Amino acid sequence: MSTAKIAISIEQGLLERIDRLVKERIFPNRSKVIQEAVREKVGKLEKNRLAVECAKLDPVFEQSLADEGLGKDLESWPEY
Repeated sequence: MSTAKIAISIEQGLLERIDRLVKERIFPNRSKVIQEAVREKVGKLEKNRLAVECAKLDPVFEQSLADEGLGKDLESWPEY
């Protein structure tokens, strides 16, 4: 996967925590720490967005759609 260089501003305390992770060899460099943090955060936001959208669904209505679809599928099956 290709990467792009960007510049960011970061609080000094957070930078010190990042540097500690690199010093303890948990990550090879600052860039990897930040990449992983951003990847994790974006993934959580996307997952949360899906959960929010799913919560908007009406379970009774969704079940009726599923039952209707299943009924139509069963009608088209040949009898044995």
